[in-house]
Amino acid sequence: MKIFARPGKTNHLTPLHLTAGSLVAIAASTAFIGATPELEAVPAAKSAADWSSSAYRGSLEVIPAGTGRSGTAQETLDGVVFEDRNKNSTQDANEPGLPNVTVSNGRDVVATDGQGRYELPAYNNMTAFLTQPRGFQVPVDDDNVAQFFYTHLPEGSPDLKYDGIAPTGPLPEAVNFPLVASSATQSPEQSCVIGADVQTYTQQEVEYAREGAFADLAARTDYTGCGALFIGDLVGDDLTFFHQIRELTSMLNGPARFLPGNHDIDYDSLDGQHEFDSFRAQFGPEYYSYDTGKTHVIALSTIEYPTAVPAKKSDYTYGLGKRQLQWLRADLAEVPKNKAIVLAGHSPLLEFFYSDEHSTKQLKEIYKLLDGREVIALGGHTHMSENLRAGDLMDGWREKVGEEGLPFTHLTVPAISGQWYDGRVTENGYPTSIQRDGTPPGVLTLDIKNTKITERFTVTGGDTSKQMSLGLNTPAYRQWYEENLEKERGTVEPLENPLTVSRDGLDSDTWLTTNFWMGSTGSTVEVSIDGQAPLAAERTQQLDGERPLLGAEYSDPAAVAEQFVHGGGFAEKTSHLWRLELPDDLSAGAHSASVTATDVHGRSYTEELEFQVSE
Repeated sequence: MKIFARPGKTNHLTPLHLTAGSLVAIAASTAFIGATPELEAVPAAKSAADWSSSAYRGSLEVIPAGTGRSGTAQETLDGVVFEDRNKNSTQDANEPGLPNVTVSNGRDVVATDGQGRYELPAYNNMTAFLTQPRGFQVPVDDDNVAQFFYTHLPEGSPDLKYDGIAPTGPLPEAVNFPLVASSATQSPEQSCVIGADVQTYTQQEVEYAREGAFADLAARTDYTGCGALFIGDLVGDDLTFFHQIRELTSMLNGPARFLPGNHDIDYDSLDGQHEFDSFRAQFGPEYYSYDTGKTHVIALSTIEYPTAVPAKKSDYTYGLGKRQLQWLRADLAEVPKNKAIVLAGHSPLLEFFYSDEHSTKQLKEIYKLLDGREVIALGGHTHMSENLRAGDLMDGWREKVGEEGLPFTHLTVPAISGQWYDGRVTENGYPTSIQRDGTPPGVLTLDIKNTKITERFTVTGGDTSKQMSLGLNTPAYRQWYEENLEKERGTVEPLENPLTVSRDGLDSDTWLTTNFWMGSTGSTVEVSIDGQAPLAAERTQQLDGERPLLGAEYSDPAAVAEQFVHGGGFAEKTSHLWRLELPDDLSAGAHSASVTATDVHGRSYTEELEFQVSE
């Protein structure tokens, strides 16, 4: 007998309604110039077959208790990992077990034997899962959700508002994990989509996500192997929207995997055992790993709740917990040192914006476990972008990382929701929603060649060449900023002539600003004014041990002009702003600036800005 291992209770989908709005142009047109050839990251090859017809759709093979062991209660979970050659989710006579595949109960990690068999200690309220090996793909369901897990919770969740997990009954006779051979995951070239903070609170916001980032992903076919990983805050506290998230991922051209965030919690669970039950019922384990190409992806659950009883929604912290840390040690012990590691969680391990306030509790232990490996860490949660490289240091990090700075790259992934779907709605059906560091909404892609990982940001709308915004930070802008600082964003009258500076203003510090959204240490920005020789712009944050600089002088005037008038974040500080002081001898009249931003990987992007100097 075969049982589809998708625990949970069925709810009905809410009807969907499409919206549209007016087109918003935030900055000047952009031209992608290209990358230094030897450094250029090439997206994974597009799939020749249509995903909707070629995807491996199926489930685990679950053999119910009592069918082969005289009905006695079991204390271990066992089964087989096998190659499902006919894709029917059942191990048939000619389908061999696969050796050396790791399987876990969320605490212990074991490798299958020569016949693909495994055995794990069983305990109440566990989600068992396998680590997808390179060259194979786990099945997906009709919503493209990867099926690689089995939850054991015999009596089901306690009484929860959003139901949690339905009773699973006795431990099965066996749980067999099917896999199919995959050239897509075998390839040393991978493109892995990372989506942060879809965070829908309303049906309207579901439609914003659909017409924005998910429409972009539906048009892409470069991630069929690695798939898409959504790193938490899938919804905004109302967990009935999990069903709409599944419906959105049905649009994808690759497998979808998920992590929980602080807005995906069963807040009425206060025992520290069931706070993610509703998430698990729909999406699988809170933490797990999988291989694709020469990369090992570790997906962590970094939100601990509650921290006190009685609890409040804000009573969460960044941490792994004892059991997850035990699993992480065991998982890494099975990973060869020549594999690259992508470490993903909802909250960043460390961050620039809140550099002296927030970090993961087990940070030093995590760094120690990863010492000597090729690693890139990912987080979301803060609704902004940060590209922090090895050696970067902020004042609030010293106690955690020492004077040497970060040991490896840390990326904060821009939110799909941007600044919670705020701002003007474009004619394409989604809002501008500029975030608190000036970055628009979008998704991140990791392009991987062997073990070299290159990040690629795609702003919502699918324009991969759009990587920066340009503006003028003038005395008039700074005065307007201070006058409206305390007003509610979205209610401010626009600054008149934001791209005009007076001759007097040139004598009082006027900067041409470049917000290079994925810019980092090692990036450069050069500005050519009126066709003259380019000049190097200066980064406002050096990440050399200082504190974050904030205020009008360090803000992004292009983003703030949009946010004050139409709503959104508040781009008063950012780690990726460059500025060039305009010469004080510019003549009155029209001028042009050509800005070329080059990232740490050697890729260059150019934008033009027209501005005026008045008498």
